[in-house]
Amino acid sequence: MTNRVFLGLVHYPVYNKNMELVTTSVTNLDIHDIARCAMTYGLLKYYIIHPAQTQQRLINEIIDHWQSGYGAIYNPDRKTALDLVDLQPTIEKVREKILGEYPGTLFTIATDARIYPNTVSYKKMREMIHTSEQKNYLLLFGTGWGMAKDAIAEADIILEPIYGVGDYNHLSVRSAVAIILDRLLGDK
Repeated sequence: MTNRVFLGLVHYPVYNKNMELVTTSVTNLDIHDIARCAMTYGLLKYYIIHPAQTQQRLINEIIDHWQSGYGAIYNPDRKTALDLVDLQPTIEKVREKILGEYPGTLFTIATDARIYPNTVSYKKMREMIHTSEQKNYLLLFGTGWGMAKDAIAEADIILEPIYGVGDYNHLSVRSAVAIILDRLLGDK
């Protein structure tokens, strides 16, 4: 793979179950489970996108525990995966950081459980990542009940939803990340 893939976990702007714009709280499992997925599939960074300073402090405490506290000794594999984590306050700051460190074109890819005019299949997205000229790809995953429509509208590409066998469609973000990374970057 010649292209660079990054992941962003968006805590704002997202919806709650009443489709109100909110900022969600961080969960410990999202931090290290998604970092482990990002490491497994060769991503360059895993950005946790959260604007609230209190939540940023909590995120940094959790990461510090696994990076330099007892957790680093207890589970060195988790320490390695957490090297990929970078905390940023906004999606725009993530874009700026990627382009500052990795010159080239940046394509932002939103994930959602709905279809949009610029929705693409996993097969097409996989081909783009693996065969196009040197580019950067930022995969955005929303917490809560998904990213706000404005954030999705700013994306260059939207991946098709993950379809199960019935009408139920509300995976945890950790499950969605694992499935999508495997579809896009896993062994053929």
